[in-house]
Amino acid sequence: MYGWTGKLLHVDLTRGILERRVIPRELLEAYLGGRGLGVRLMRDYFKIDPFDPDMPLILAVGPLCGTASPTAARLAAVSRSPLTGTIYDCSAGGRFPWRLKAAGLDAVFITGKSAEPVVLAIDDERAELLPARDLWGKEIKATVAALEERGSVAAIGPAGENGVLFANIMMGEGNSIGRGGLGAVMGGKLLKAVVVQGTGTTQVADRERFEAARADVMRLFRASPVIFGELGISEYGTPALVDLMAQRRMAPTENFSATFFENSENYSGPAIRRECGAKKDGCYGCPIQCKKASRDGVALPEYETVNHFGALNGISDLSAIVRANTLCNELGMDTISAAATLSAFGEARGRFPGADEVPKLLSDIAYRRGEGELLSLGSRRAAEALGKPGLSMSVKSLELPAYDPRGAYGMALAYVTSNRGGCHLRAYPISHEILRKPVPTDRFSFSGKARIIKIAEDVNAAVDSLVACKFAFFGATLEEYGELLSAMTGVEYGPESLKAIGERIYLTERFYNCANGFDLDKDTLPERFFAEPGSAGEGIDIPPLDRARFDEELRKYYRIRGLNDRGCFDDEGFLQRLP
Repeated sequence: MYGWTGKLLHVDLTRGILERRVIPRELLEAYLGGRGLGVRLMRDYFKIDPFDPDMPLILAVGPLCGTASPTAARLAAVSRSPLTGTIYDCSAGGRFPWRLKAAGLDAVFITGKSAEPVVLAIDDERAELLPARDLWGKEIKATVAALEERGSVAAIGPAGENGVLFANIMMGEGNSIGRGGLGAVMGGKLLKAVVVQGTGTTQVADRERFEAARADVMRLFRASPVIFGELGISEYGTPALVDLMAQRRMAPTENFSATFFENSENYSGPAIRRECGAKKDGCYGCPIQCKKASRDGVALPEYETVNHFGALNGISDLSAIVRANTLCNELGMDTISAAATLSAFGEARGRFPGADEVPKLLSDIAYRRGEGELLSLGSRRAAEALGKPGLSMSVKSLELPAYDPRGAYGMALAYVTSNRGGCHLRAYPISHEILRKPVPTDRFSFSGKARIIKIAEDVNAAVDSLVACKFAFFGATLEEYGELLSAMTGVEYGPESLKAIGERIYLTERFYNCANGFDLDKDTLPERFFAEPGSAGEGIDIPPLDRARFDEELRKYYRIRGLNDRGCFDDEGFLQRLP
């Protein structure tokens, strides 16, 4: 078999049993890997509570991993989110996915709960559970240092151990499987870390065709103004977006009560380079190198993080923002949800946290001490407990990222149709509404957005299953990646067949969510966006969203998807007809 290994490591932590199993080839061809494979493997488990020992935590790579395919050294983690209750996946890049594939595995399927803290160690064909009592309680850096001689590490910190609902799984190189709280799922299993070392190679069906396809992808990367051009995510990282979002008047500020922060230039891409001596960093083997590290090698925050620990909390001190990012990484928790929860808490009490308060609050969240006990539950639960539920800027309990929906109406729709909750990456309409030049005139219009979002969701579901990076598609398209995949596997894939796979994955997720009570009532934005305007300036007005037009376009989206007027399925046999 080319591209795939056809093997899954099944781990039962309760019984201490580890065994390799065969993944049917038809499932691999129909779901690719990563997100898609993980979602398919959840078919018998999607109604289980996220903290039930029987709930799986799945780590899955894609068919391009282990090769020179640009941006493909990635994996997806799939489970059910304790923060949102939705089916959930999140991806990250680095050596870990590469080494997992080199160990002969397409996926690791972890279920059960250990009696004591353990580490899952994979070394080529060998896999074992190691005692980890001495690692329990340690932060990420110390955990990685203790294990890195055995290979690449994916670990949880105190936040995951203590069940913080937005705890991350942190990769040893600084990348995170963030958002949604899958670190808490891992902590609930008393699994401190997974460490992997593989020495095998991935076979390519047609090497000459593969190299030609790779050259096409790299040519398109070099021609992209977003990747290597004037916007400069390769040069400045994602904080290159700070100035652009300020210009567009859509940078979430003070818990989304405003959309412009006058001191945002303090943490823009150029400011981070100037103040921190930012140097290029990134996922293993990636030519884009969008991540940045300081002079001392400390991972620097990305756009979402600088905005949310910055404007969203009214903080302009770059050093405080970097410190908050580092602390979240060490404790193992999501920066977006952590900062957004602090912002909702700040508005509820009438005062946003000062830069000097943030470190203690973050530590209290990770260890669930004092006010941190409530804040560890995320903004929705915290705001409800404080008697001000309208202050949680979330969709399906997932805190919104750093793009105000009043400034891009496709994003407004995409937040509510996302299967995992308020996420910008399911459709990423910013690439259509904001990053193109000249700036499209339709960003303040819902017309046509239902179809655009549907197509983008299908495309991105396929991308997440390859598993490739979204940034690659600022240059390349499914056509080039379909050619890479065809050369890799010997199975012919094109843009339309990949979009069909993406649609199958999206609808499967939607079916799981509907079965767990997610429907029209959950597909909505916080009232603030319909009642309050954003910040006007430089000839730009940011009015409240028109609820009637929003509802109309959402209904249109349901029709295009073949869903009923509640956003769900009339056909209960939907899953049974899928591979």
